Order: sequence, then structure tokens, then C-alpha cells
Amino acid sequence: MRKASPRLEGSSLRGILFLTIGLVGIGLVGWAAANIGVKPVYTAVAYPGSDPRASATLSSGPNTLGVRPHPLEPGPVSAVGSSARPPSDGDRIGTLIIPALNREILVVEGTGDGELKRGVGHFSQSVMPGADDNCVLSGHRDTVLNDLGKVKKGDRLIVKTSTDTFTYAVRRIRIVDKDDRTVIVPTTHAVLTLTTCYPFHFVGNAPDRYILVADLVAPN
Repeated sequence: MRKASPRLEGSSLRGILFLTIGLVGIGLVGWAAANIGVKPVYTAVAYPGSDPRASATLSSGPNTLGVRPHPLEPGPVSAVGSSARPPSDGDRIGTLIIPALNREILVVEGTGDGELKRGVGHFSQSVMPGADDNCVLSGHRDTVLNDLGKVKKGDRLIVKTSTDTFTYAVRRIRIVDKDDRTVIVPTTHAVLTLTTCYPFHFVGNAPDRYILVADLVAPN
């Protein structure tokens, strides 16, 4: 039986190789075409703004950062108002001023670990500062809000944004369980709810939440 020549064998191998590469390339192109425009799906807790029966729970992660509050960061501030685009997580919203503590704290959108390392986070499914309803801010008890227990009823909480300055007066101070469902609820007027974990000096994940509820008194 006559053996195939080395030239024919080489041509066959190259043909198989080119065919394999072509099939793989077609497969990759098809996969890319099928996935163009596909966006990740996110699950979020609905803010109970329209349904009085709805409720949500606000809880922050482990408070083990052990770092001092960060200074205010430069950069653009997200506008606040009916015509402004909704801010994205990490956007700078403004500054929270607590005169009783002689403290100014950066306010950013979102309450994830990354946002709370920078300052106070705005719960994204609550209203913006100054709006009629419940604006919820949260911060870590061992960093930016470590002295929050010194704030008393009647003390001012001031939120300064790119468009206005909103002054709130503390009306109520609460300590609730971390799973309490009455923290994020609709209100009939402009309210600022400031929350942190409690007790302030606690090793591990604190079981409770320290809540300041303040009413808008001066949008100027």
C-alpha cells in the first residue's frame, strides 16, 4: 500500500487547523452578538413612598473600620431638585453639618461599604434633602457618627447641597432593634432620619440602631 506523501499530510493538518479556528471564531462572534446590550439585574428594596403598608429595613454592615472620618472631598456635587438626574451610588450629594459636634461630614449617594467609608450615605430609595417625605442618611458609629449620642432634642442638623441649605431640628431620638421596620417610613412633611449602629462602643456587629428624627425648619 502506498503511503501518503508528507506534503499531502501537511496540507490535511493545516486544513483541519484552519477549520477548527474558523468554527471557534464563529462561536465567539455568536456569543458576543447574543450578549450585546444585556445588562446585569439588580434587586433593590422598594421605598414605601406610595403604599402605607409597605416597609423596609435599613442595616449597615460590620463596623470594624477603625479609621478616622475622611475629610471632605473635592469634586462636583449632584444637583438636588425636580429637574436633576437621579444620583448614582458614590456621587457626592453635599455636606451634613452637625453644629453640636462641630463636625462637617461628606454626604454621598448609597449606603454600601464603599460609600460609608467616605462619609454619610444617603439611602437611595428615600427622598433627597429638603423634599417632603423621609430623607434617610446612615453612617458608621465608629467613624463619622461616633459622637452622635451627644446630639440632643432641639439640636440642628444642616444639609448643604449644590442648590440649597436645609436646616432640620431634632424632634425624636430612638434606639431600635437592627431589624426594626419603622425606621424607613413615609412622612407627610420633610423629615431627616439619621441612623447609625448602637451601642457606640461594641465589639462586632452592633445589635441595635440609634436614630435621630429631625423636622425641616429652614430651607434657606
